[in-house]
Amino acid sequence: MKALKTIAAALLVVLSTSAFASDDTKSEKLNINYALKAYIDAVAHGKINGLNEVMDKDVKFTSTRGQQIINHDRNQMLNSLKNLQNVEQNCTTEFSIVESTPTQSVVKVTMKYDGFSKINYLNMSNTGKGWKIVSVATSYI
Repeated sequence: MKALKTIAAALLVVLSTSAFASDDTKSEKLNINYALKAYIDAVAHGKINGLNEVMDKDVKFTSTRGQQIINHDRNQMLNSLKNLQNVEQNCTTEFSIVESTPTQSVVKVTMKYDGFSKINYLNMSNTGKGWKIVSVATSYI
């Protein structure tokens, strides 16, 4: 009987610990830093796992090249990044939060290459189910 109580107590401790670990992982994914890291990992380091879950279903990607404006949707961007999976960009990456409220944020991500920089402005929304990227505007300088 004592062995049964010991096993039951041990099982309860294991299940409780697992439940708390799961909650920590889930709450981490709700954080703006998780969404930002997933984006930077994808575009700078070719690590696309997690990017899909931090992009809004209607996300829009816009880039300006000279006088031409090019638009991409979510599927086009994911397919493009799949072709660059595991490709490490030869650049340094930094970001700064331009403006932030509890529901919206604008983040500037700069990728510095030799001779030029790629600037991405991410508009992000707190959906209650985590921060999502709703648009990305890119320019080259």
